Amino acid sequence: DLANPVNADPDSPAAFQGPSAADYDPTMDMQEDRLNAHLSAAVHHGAEDQHHNPDSTNTAPPQPAQPKELDMFADDDDDDMFAPEPASGPKKEDGTQAVRVPEAKQLDRSLLDDWDDPEGYYRIILGELLDDRYHVQTNLGKGVFSAVVRALDTTTNRTVAIKIIRTQESMYKAGMKEIEILQKLAEADPEDKKHIIRLERHFEHKGHLCMVFENLSINLREVLKKFGRDIGINIIAVRQYALQMFLGLTLLKKCEILHADLKPDNVLVNEKRNQLKIADLGSAMSADENDVTDALVSRFYRAPEIMLGIKHDYAIDMWSIGCTLFELYTGKICFTGSTNNQMLKGILECRGKIPNRMLKRSEFWPQHFEPDGTFLSQEIDNVTRREVVRRMNITRTVPAKELKARLFASSKGLSPADAKELNLFADLLDKCLAVDPVRRITPTDALKHPFISRPGPVPPHNIR
Repeated sequence: DLANPVNADPDSPAAFQGPSAADYDPTMDMQEDRLNAHLSAAVHHGAEDQHHNPDSTNTAPPQPAQPKELDMFADDDDDDMFAPEPASGPKKEDGTQAVRVPEAKQLDRSLLDDWDDPEGYYRIILGELLDDRYHVQTNLGKGVFSAVVRALDTTTNRTVAIKIIRTQESMYKAGMKEIEILQKLAEADPEDKKHIIRLERHFEHKGHLCMVFENLSINLREVLKKFGRDIGINIIAVRQYALQMFLGLTLLKKCEILHADLKPDNVLVNEKRNQLKIADLGSAMSADENDVTDALVSRFYRAPEIMLGIKHDYAIDMWSIGCTLFELYTGKICFTGSTNNQMLKGILECRGKIPNRMLKRSEFWPQHFEPDGTFLSQEIDNVTRREVVRRMNITRTVPAKELKARLFASSKGLSPADAKELNLFADLLDKCLAVDPVRRITPTDALKHPFISRPGPVPPHNIR
């Protein structure tokens, strides 16, 4: 089993009691951050009395979103919109009822008055034949930029995933930018050894840009749900996944591209669970497109330099990978917070003081610090429910112990060999999660780290 055999009972007082990584859905945080950015922009441009910031009243970690945002390649069947009752098929592995897909057919525009919903998403119809080639099998859901379906390529008899971009011009441009980035990455990796999702081709369908991807089974969040809920997955699997993600980062850096939204949801694995691909490059950008913004990257995976308003570079992706690796091993989220301010508080408590040289380069430091470096924690008082500011003087500069303690608190019954392995992993995470991006480990150096490079147990074929 992928489950971590050495991790303690998650309910044990000794275990690290962070929020479950398996149950977290970044959708709500992304929506809140977009709203906050919109409100901040309105205030900046002189708008009067904006609505209260929703982040400031939410002190608990966000609960799973009720409509689930895009899980790009996970099973989630939908009904054929023309069929009042979908025909029942055999049960799938997860116990849900499969939907019998209608025969492939091209659908004429005249069948519907409007093929789009009010938000510009394409209305998915199971059985439709897209581009005279792709037989739609499953509606996988919606993301910010697109709807996604799983389809059978009738030319090759292979299953693919298709992103159907919304009709807005800005979405189309974003889709074309993602295509350019994916093509650049593929050209730099002709043998497909660097673990970045492959775009097979693109086409237009009823006014929508459509992107055809290789099909993969589930994402790393789903891996945690199925195999490592609250306890994480075993360290052999973590090492293999880390190796492959670092290889992906080397390709991104070689091509001068920032992914800018790495998290377990955007890393996909195959059915055997022994290969992964970094996916969903909808937020990716050239490294020179580093305008200061404090809303880049999903919040729990957002590097401190982003929140502080410092020009960012490739190191933001390494921070996100560090957070992801912590989640994979422990089953818990590493840093949480309902706002950037509370995210910074959690980082300070675990990783120690932010260097003065970073604060000097920061555009947003007055939002979070006094001139002497005292942190201003913006909280909700438990009794009055009013906003309060608590001053925190954090002086620690050697933070490795706290991170290491979290890892070991999540483990029990370690043999000397297991303890040595976990110490190496803790050292790697310490370097991935260096607060100062200048000191953060690079992908090339991460591949040379003893946790990755030294001979270790060989994982079985499917990393079980």
